[in-house]
Amino acid sequence: MPTALPARSRAQLVVSGVSVTLGAHRVLFDTDLTVTPTSRIAIVGENGRGKTTLLNVLAGTLVPDEGTVNLVGTLGLAEQEMSTADRRTVGEVIADALADSLAALAELDTAGLALGENATGAEERYARALERAEALDAWDAERRIDVALDALGAETDRSRRLTELSVGRRYRVRLACLLGAEDDFLLLDEPTNHLDRAGLDFLTERLRRRSGGVVVISHDRALLSDVAHTVVDLDPTDDGRPRVHGGGYEGYRRGRRAERERWEQEYAQQQEERSRLRDLLSSAQNRLVSGWRPDKGTGKHQRATRAGGLVKNVRRRQADLDTHEVTMPEPPQRFRFPDLPTRSGTTLLAAEGITVRDRLTTPASLTLRGGSRLVVTGPNGAGKSTLLSVLAGELEPTTGRVHGSDEARVVLLRQESELPLDRRAADVYADANGSVGLSSLGLLRPRETGKRVGELSMGQRRRLDLALALTHRPHVLLLDEPTNHLSIALVDELTEALEATEAAVVLSTHDRRLLRDVGTWPCLDLAAYARV
Repeated sequence: MPTALPARSRAQLVVSGVSVTLGAHRVLFDTDLTVTPTSRIAIVGENGRGKTTLLNVLAGTLVPDEGTVNLVGTLGLAEQEMSTADRRTVGEVIADALADSLAALAELDTAGLALGENATGAEERYARALERAEALDAWDAERRIDVALDALGAETDRSRRLTELSVGRRYRVRLACLLGAEDDFLLLDEPTNHLDRAGLDFLTERLRRRSGGVVVISHDRALLSDVAHTVVDLDPTDDGRPRVHGGGYEGYRRGRRAERERWEQEYAQQQEERSRLRDLLSSAQNRLVSGWRPDKGTGKHQRATRAGGLVKNVRRRQADLDTHEVTMPEPPQRFRFPDLPTRSGTTLLAAEGITVRDRLTTPASLTLRGGSRLVVTGPNGAGKSTLLSVLAGELEPTTGRVHGSDEARVVLLRQESELPLDRRAADVYADANGSVGLSSLGLLRPRETGKRVGELSMGQRRRLDLALALTHRPHVLLLDEPTNHLSIALVDELTEALEATEAAVVLSTHDRRLLRDVGTWPCLDLAAYARV
């Protein structure tokens, strides 16, 4: 059966009154959103606030508890996670992405032959086939995917199976197929996590000029600034409903700040009024008990009437205030980076002429002392993650050597999480036997630490990974794409902490804003290394 055709200018994706509760936690409440072919919408909020949930509701992969979702047209979805059991080859993935276009062209050829033979109904059949091929822009479909594969640095060997590829390579193949498609709506959950600078620039440009609507979840502040026209903020509000900000990313930042200030002011004013009413009520009650005396000439019955009336009035005001109660603004989580030790003047870690066969082909050398800063840059495949694994002692180099202080604690935050999904977050952290309490870091709330890791959002798992990296108070902190999956606020706080810590820090990232923020750090550029 033919699949739905793109609706182009008629396309529309409308969410009305949607609410979703997962377990005992309500993650979306009375949410409205309209996406059109010209929309460029970003969804933001702290980790675990329901960003991915909202994207899945839009995609139709999650049915809301309340509300409706109406789609006119077609959509493509890139989730954060991909199955590791998908044994298709790259060629088969591309063929699946091209299936509708190839079928449309095949039908057009068949209809053309029937038209040439003057078959009955051939003109109508050919017209329908031509309309379908034009709607899909089928003639250009394969070229669009090839361009995206090349620009993203994705695997181009059609015979390779996805199970043979790294996580990043699998993601880039999928993303290239989605960018090459002509769906009316493109829904992307953290699409920048596995892209280098060239890939990020290509993605940004494609999202800006594509003819269909875009909804994106991203921690990448540069992408949000360059692409988003509208921002949906899922962080807490006084009425529990999401806020929609115009004016792009800067408009969101201004609006969010103003919203928070207004909420806090209203709460403070109400608390002052409550305190005043309690004082009035207490005073009136005391007067009744103590036999309150009015002015001379006032009768006993008048004393009782006036005092009782005062109590009734205060209680009426109190009831009215309770009816319009403003909830306490939930304080945002504040990341508290622990004091990490330093060993001034001591070489903590040094690498001389490091290579790893087929992964890091040009010798790399570096020296780290207390307070050292180093940014490792380069395209995907240059060997950044490989170098960090060698420095952490997790991978033996093919040539060269790594040496340093025997007492230096070296910790690596890997790009991908390897947490046990069936265990409670608090138990995983406790097993680390570190010296830093989990609650002291401000990375996970108490209700989150009691959950199994598999029940946490990708961002919450990344927060747990970061907590585990910090718990042993390393002298050398190696960070491989540390901002992946994190909220925007936490990225800002982490950046500030890395600037201030006395530990040595080696950072590998493609986050363009983060690279600008650490632009004064020394840089080991692997750009000359071959992309593989």
